[in-house]
Amino acid sequence: MHHEILVYQADGLSMHSHLYRKDAVTGTSPGILVFPEAPGLSENAKKRAERLAELGYVALACDLHGEGHLLDGMESVMSTVGALMAEPLRVRARAQGGMDALLAQPGVDPARIAAIGYCFGGTMSLELARSGAEIRAAIGFHSGLTTNLPDDARNIKGKVLVCIGADDPGVDAAQRTGFETEMRDGGVDWQMHLYGGVVHSFTNPDADKMGMPHFLRYDANADTRSWAAMRALFDEVFA
Repeated sequence: MHHEILVYQADGLSMHSHLYRKDAVTGTSPGILVFPEAPGLSENAKKRAERLAELGYVALACDLHGEGHLLDGMESVMSTVGALMAEPLRVRARAQGGMDALLAQPGVDPARIAAIGYCFGGTMSLELARSGAEIRAAIGFHSGLTTNLPDDARNIKGKVLVCIGADDPGVDAAQRTGFETEMRDGGVDWQMHLYGGVVHSFTNPDADKMGMPHFLRYDANADTRSWAAMRALFDEVFA
């Protein structure tokens, strides 16, 4: 497995992202952007990118806050991410920086790019799609669904999949309904998968360490099912 750190500029920040690809792959391969959870580029996001590389994709686990910085504590996370959510163009700039860096890598097929993300990273994937970026798919796992620019859904060129815990306190039924309306009004090819009895961060085995099981909790079944849904959509859009 080839692994290197890519440094690039986005939204005025020096991003330190991690690129993964199989050593033996020849020719061109689809490229996948992997956007991390709100605290920043964690080991979980890097492991997801490595898993994608094992499947034959070129995967870039993207820095979120610059220089690989990880936010410490819920208060810091909420204030930083809250400010970003209010400025979706900055979110898109950070996502686009990762996409530009991925496209610059040898062996990446520019016509076969997708973005996935976890928690706030899922929001980044959706905002990149709303920007009109040339991506085949945007996928969010326990992602925020709201945006200040819902009319931009008409710019989405690829297919959208969001995988949400049905009991996630941070992504309630009102958010889901609003997202459905946004996607319909934008004429988007979209899917939403709901997992019963599941809350936020269901893909992250470290979520239980936070001691907030009512809000953050790993769920192995939802993790497996959502990963399979992602792979099925990749098979569809990259065929």
